[in-house]
Amino acid sequence: MSVQPFKDSPFEIHISFHVLIEHLEKVAAEQTGYAAERAAYLLKEIEPYPQLRTGFTHEEELEQHALVINHLLEDLFPAALSQNEIKGVTVPFHNFMLNSTQRFKNILSAAGTDFDISIRDFDSHQFYVMSCCLVLNEFYNTQLDFAKPMFYDIPTATGIIRHYRILYNADFLEIIPTDKAVKLTEADINELINNYDNLELWKRLFPQGSYLLKGFAIVNLFDSTIENAVSALKGTLLTDLHDTEIEQDFESIFRSIYKIPDLRIGFTAFNTEENKFSSIAPLRKIRSFMLGNNHEAVSTDILGPKSYQALLGKSEYFAISDTRQFFLEHPGSEMAHEFLRQNIQSFILAPVMKNEQLLGIIELVSLRKGELNSVNAHKLEVVMPFLVNTIDRQIAYKQNRIQAVIQNEYTTLHPSVQWKFEKEAYKFIERQDNKLEYELKEIVFEDVYPLYGQVDIKASSDSRNRSIQKDLNNQLEALVAIVLQIQNIDKHASAYLPRLQEFKNLTHNASVLIRTDTEQYIQHFIDEKVHPLLQSATVSGHFTPEIGNYFKQVNKNTGLYYTYRRKYDTTVSTINKKMAALLDERQVAAQEIFPHYYERFKSDGVEHNLYIGSSITPNRTFLPAHFRSLRLWQLKVLCELEREHHRYKTTLPYTLEVTTLVLAYSTTMSIRFRMDEKRFDVDGTYNARFEIVKKRIDKAFIKGTNERITQPGTVVIIYANTNEEKEYRDHIAHLQQKGMLGSEVEVLEVEELQSISGLRALRVNILHDNEGDI
Repeated sequence: MSVQPFKDSPFEIHISFHVLIEHLEKVAAEQTGYAAERAAYLLKEIEPYPQLRTGFTHEEELEQHALVINHLLEDLFPAALSQNEIKGVTVPFHNFMLNSTQRFKNILSAAGTDFDISIRDFDSHQFYVMSCCLVLNEFYNTQLDFAKPMFYDIPTATGIIRHYRILYNADFLEIIPTDKAVKLTEADINELINNYDNLELWKRLFPQGSYLLKGFAIVNLFDSTIENAVSALKGTLLTDLHDTEIEQDFESIFRSIYKIPDLRIGFTAFNTEENKFSSIAPLRKIRSFMLGNNHEAVSTDILGPKSYQALLGKSEYFAISDTRQFFLEHPGSEMAHEFLRQNIQSFILAPVMKNEQLLGIIELVSLRKGELNSVNAHKLEVVMPFLVNTIDRQIAYKQNRIQAVIQNEYTTLHPSVQWKFEKEAYKFIERQDNKLEYELKEIVFEDVYPLYGQVDIKASSDSRNRSIQKDLNNQLEALVAIVLQIQNIDKHASAYLPRLQEFKNLTHNASVLIRTDTEQYIQHFIDEKVHPLLQSATVSGHFTPEIGNYFKQVNKNTGLYYTYRRKYDTTVSTINKKMAALLDERQVAAQEIFPHYYERFKSDGVEHNLYIGSSITPNRTFLPAHFRSLRLWQLKVLCELEREHHRYKTTLPYTLEVTTLVLAYSTTMSIRFRMDEKRFDVDGTYNARFEIVKKRIDKAFIKGTNERITQPGTVVIIYANTNEEKEYRDHIAHLQQKGMLGSEVEVLEVEELQSISGLRALRVNILHDNEGDI
């Protein structure tokens, strides 16, 4: 058989050892001692075989001279390394092998007699052009960089594909022009390097057999199976993860890494909010072995204490080399029972963590004990970063889809305005059914009166920051006490004490409110410097109970160091829920006054917008009296909300006051539905002034003072003209008669705000002792 791998080649191949023979001749002539004697001995041995110098063109000839070639190459192929190195004699880009090491022979033997070794993704076009590039670099100094990673993919006896990187040593090769060689001009070379795909051009300027490639190359193979598997995994993760072949692709990759032909891979998602494992996962084509036939399970039920602590507590790999033995030691483990039911004899569970949140568990399982263990578990370290990012991306994608469904299917329109959306949608569908183009028109309601009010939690930002400060101080006190103990066994600990003491003193000072960036800096110092110190001490077996208790208290949901923050969050949430529920309930009566558009928002308190006018309810006659009645209703309900808070605030875990405000605005405006935000907004530059006023008045001061307009226990009406003042004085008088408001009415000037001036305010105490008629 010819040594040519492809039908077409610019080279005539002669496998020759002339360069090596010439080297031996030089050694024998110029040196003395053992090297010279050995060179002379080899030269005498090969003397009867002139073909070794002139070259061979067929593999059969090489096989006939295999023994003498082996002796000639002994210095390049030491027998002591034959079981370790994967190496042989070849010619670059060719697949025939000569004088292979024993390890190389074993690899090819295991692949089977039907296996033909060939370079991955290497065709005749590439072969021809790269052969020509060798000539260009040798004779025309082009320095073309055509190198790229080349691989042999060779199966093992068990069917696992191993990947080997190919490296050539061409020191024993030379290229010799024949009489067919074409003399190239600079223009020819430029044309070639700009026309890789034009094979006919390359063949014309490098005819077949125009150069003699004489000599031999040494090929070295390196097992790069894991690197290839990682690369393949990256590619797989970039494809459609809902593809039906995804499980097989994943398993093929992990089988290559672990050299286990029937290795299985699973994935179980984790729902943090419900503390449950679920088989409905971002990688939904991959089954969950932990859950078996179940769709979900509470994490503490499926995991025993040991595995729960490793996966959810320490975020470590959890490897069991003998499932049956593990079950005997932990008979209550549902997971072990489930694995044995599936004949899983060894397994590895790898937590998928992102930003300290558990996203799920990667499962590697084997039907034989011992194949998976705590040692080879760490092979996962090379692939986990890619899996984590992909799963996180898939979860985000899933959440976006969920939000899209909610917005498209569940976002409800207020009944007062739905009729206009239905009318426009009907037009759109009618045009579509008649094959006509139609662009949905924007939904606008013109000449409507706005009403705005809010019940705001006073100084909510300061209260939140103080709750964080108190928690942080408790945490720092505990850390100082622990680090004082650790410094006795770890000299590095004392370096952190001054900074911790400084932070503790700062957070202990109630008169100084730490800023958000300071709090973040302290927390970063604790996470990056102090926590590793504590974890290191735990590993060495020192102060384990104290440190373990500390880390329990860091839990945001139950820990001591989040006590005040939880109280604050619970208080704000309770206030918002109660006020929003009462406001929604009272809206039923408001719609009976005259149908209008209503929306409310929860943040640190509850605010609402009302819009009333004939364009919203065209089938009824709108009168100014409807607007006045709705203003009175709004004022009454806001007073009721404040009184309700006064009644239950002492039962809340955190003491927070609220302030109450109404904005009187008597100019009509237009509102437009914003498709991007799925909500109405004021339309036009002039009308935007209303939105600007809304955003600034709740923090405004009384003109010439440092006192806020809004104060706990009062209701404030902001207005701009005397007609509004007169109307609201009538409303106040009505509520005074009902026993809801105090007798004194303050008239205040609002400080100059950016682009806003001339605002005034009425402020009245809300009476809490008298329930009043509401």
